[in-house]
Amino acid sequence: MPEVIPFSQIQDIPLVINLLKVLVTGFLAFLLAFLITPLWTNILYKYKIGIKIKETSVDGDKLTFVSKLHQGKSGTPTMGGLIVWFSVLLLVLLSHFLFPLIATWTDTNFIARLDFLKRSQVWLPLFVLVTAGILGLFDDYMSVRSIGSNKGGGMRFAIRFWWLFAIAFAGAWWFYDKLGWDVLHVPAVGDYNIGLWYIPLFIFVILFTAISSNETDGLDGLNAGVLLAAFSSFTLIAFVANKMDLAAFCAAIAGALLAFLWFNIYPARFFMGDTGAISLGTTLGVVAMLTNSMVSLFIIVFIYSLESGSAAIQILSKKFRGKKVFLAAPLHHHFEAKGWPEPKIVMRAWIFTSLTALLGTIIAILGMGV
Repeated sequence: MPEVIPFSQIQDIPLVINLLKVLVTGFLAFLLAFLITPLWTNILYKYKIGIKIKETSVDGDKLTFVSKLHQGKSGTPTMGGLIVWFSVLLLVLLSHFLFPLIATWTDTNFIARLDFLKRSQVWLPLFVLVTAGILGLFDDYMSVRSIGSNKGGGMRFAIRFWWLFAIAFAGAWWFYDKLGWDVLHVPAVGDYNIGLWYIPLFIFVILFTAISSNETDGLDGLNAGVLLAAFSSFTLIAFVANKMDLAAFCAAIAGALLAFLWFNIYPARFFMGDTGAISLGTTLGVVAMLTNSMVSLFIIVFIYSLESGSAAIQILSKKFRGKKVFLAAPLHHHFEAKGWPEPKIVMRAWIFTSLTALLGTIIAILGMGV
């Protein structure tokens, strides 16, 4: 009978512990989000915090097709994205303040190792997640209660853009001035010191992910599935880059998103809202910059380029040519107009994103050391 090697003698113990930390964190986030969901949804239903179907687009045109097609969704609770970021925030605080105490009481070191609130890796993405989440919460509430200067309620696009710009600028300044980052990494090519150009590049990435996430959040489960694939990818990228606390943070978001998606698939029990779409999109951009994986980000969420690109093309075409390019925009509404059932559009978007996420992750990891 072969001799059994004692577990304590396995050379890769630190790797195993780190892997367990990431997996357990993701599982705990899933459980927290799953437990918080009925409490939050009861509040949403009780106070009738439901969406109103938009009748005008960003450029002021009437959305006759989209508003008619989605009329049955009117009144469905929004602000469901709070479940994701609040679960992550709660788990971060528990891991930092409660878990070490439990570890002391039970004499279990592993529980203490679950703490993933590290300044260099988690402070900034957590700050962005919660700040953008709270601002999005106000925007959602204003939309529901018809508050604000925007027609139908809510903040005007320009106002949302500028507070997103402020968050992006703060993050860019932190990276450049406090962390001393000014390097653009191109997988399999090399690193390039771009100096002050790092700040506008950072701002562009954050605005792209935030706005594109919001654009994509138009069908049941669509954006949640895209974000789940993206944060799962960056969990692996951060893990391979030896940023274990950031990997745990991404795993926590992925776990919470998985619980959210359980209730958000067609027909959705609630919607993500700006509090989820914008905060998670913004955080995704920050995580990509923290792992120096900007190029891979655009591959992983290539569907965001298609969604935002189609909306931009539609607006410019109507303004300068006086006619549409797509039947409706963003792109998922175009497929709706062609007669595709909503679940088919979402499933195919998930399949497409799974492929791009896999490709982007492989490129990020293989090109990490070059």
